[in-house]
Amino acid sequence: MGYLERFTGRANDYVAGRPSYPDACFALLFDGLGNAAKIRVVDLGAGTGISSRLLAAHGAEVIAVEPNAAMREGAAPAPNVTWVARTAEDTGLPDASADLVTAFQAFHWFDAEAAIAEMRRLLRPGGRAALVYNERDEHDAFTAAYGDLVRRHATDATEGRRGYGRATFEKSTAWARVSITEFRNEQILDRAGVHARALSTSYLPNAGSAADALHAAIDELFDRYASDGLVTMHLKTIVTIRADSVL
Repeated sequence: MGYLERFTGRANDYVAGRPSYPDACFALLFDGLGNAAKIRVVDLGAGTGISSRLLAAHGAEVIAVEPNAAMREGAAPAPNVTWVARTAEDTGLPDASADLVTAFQAFHWFDAEAAIAEMRRLLRPGGRAALVYNERDEHDAFTAAYGDLVRRHATDATEGRRGYGRATFEKSTAWARVSITEFRNEQILDRAGVHARALSTSYLPNAGSAADALHAAIDELFDRYASDGLVTMHLKTIVTIRADSVL
């Protein structure tokens, strides 16, 4: 299955199960770009709009680019967000039309070199491109146990692909400068939320005996770690910014 179809059928679980991003990462993304109300952001691989809505909530005009119809249809409407049914490699948007181009939890699905070229084409002089990823912080016992469960049941190597994608972007010669910043983040989940998080993950089974085994293991994990019906997933939000001017 190609990446364009991987999340078809998972949009509702994506909405229910995916974490948000800390305010500090948006302050960093916009820092030095001027009045947020005058900033245009192109958000690549926008999914169900988690990142696009947050970018718009900080005052920017956001063009959310998402090729998967089910994901777009799962997005809640938001002021200042316009949806485009195109890919990260070919947005169809005008040259030099964005101050900030972002990809939240998505760059590893793109053709990296083609997406980087499209980012460069879209950016105005003085603009910047950024990847933002939530990754598990497995210093925490529950989060580490959930990570072990994911690795045990994974159907492909997407976990490693994320890191490779970030490294490719970080080392690209398309921009002169790079900054990498980590923020602490967390996601508080009830039992249904942990199941939804797993169901939103394209490289975990969502049907048949393999899915039954996965969700039985999630129930056991939740029972072991829950307090007052909740668990906390510890995360690190990694923000990688590329630009030609001083960051």
